[in-house]
Amino acid sequence: MNIFIKTLKRDLKMALRNPSSFLNPLLFFVISISLFPIAISPESQTLSNIAPGIIWVTVMLSALLSLNTLFHFDYENGILEQMVISHHSLALILLAKTAAHWILTGLPIILLSPLVGTVLFLDYESILILMLTLLIATPCLSLIGAIGASLIVGIKNSGMLLSLLVLPLYVPILIFGTSAVSQTQFNLPINGQIYFLSFMLVLSLITAPFISAYSLRISIE
Repeated sequence: MNIFIKTLKRDLKMALRNPSSFLNPLLFFVISISLFPIAISPESQTLSNIAPGIIWVTVMLSALLSLNTLFHFDYENGILEQMVISHHSLALILLAKTAAHWILTGLPIILLSPLVGTVLFLDYESILILMLTLLIATPCLSLIGAIGASLIVGIKNSGMLLSLLVLPLYVPILIFGTSAVSQTQFNLPINGQIYFLSFMLVLSLITAPFISAYSLRISIE
């Protein structure tokens, strides 16, 4: 657990020295959503109907945009190779790096979601469910994204390849996350969507660090 805390602190400090690595996805998230009322319609009814889909798609793309830096700097300066050959658990190290990624990208998006929900005329209860689903699902986006990032770590200009690997795995989260917020707007039950997202979080926590570690060893070797 000591190596987990050390890796987490190190990644957070490195990100603060290079704030563009986590600010750019957040700016993309806010600016993209602010453009939809201009591009589609300023009417509250129209925007509130499509708000869940707009927010969730933008969240996914923001997470995808931030994944390029997850292993990139450590790979370039050789630290990633040292992590692979160290006697510490590589899965635990990658879990710490993924946790840092979520703190820097997923957590700010959750905190910003009431603001963007208000801009898109979501009601109070829908905003609460949006925050709940993001709290459950954004760690999944980071954990699943780490698998894709570990597979392409040594490949230059791999942004498109990363999208092809990760986006299909994000689709179930997109469907159930959007559905939960949409059904809340019509006072329909959302237990099934919350259970599925929670299951995805538990499954990702149990399996993704080990798959990422195995993929990273293959990529570096």
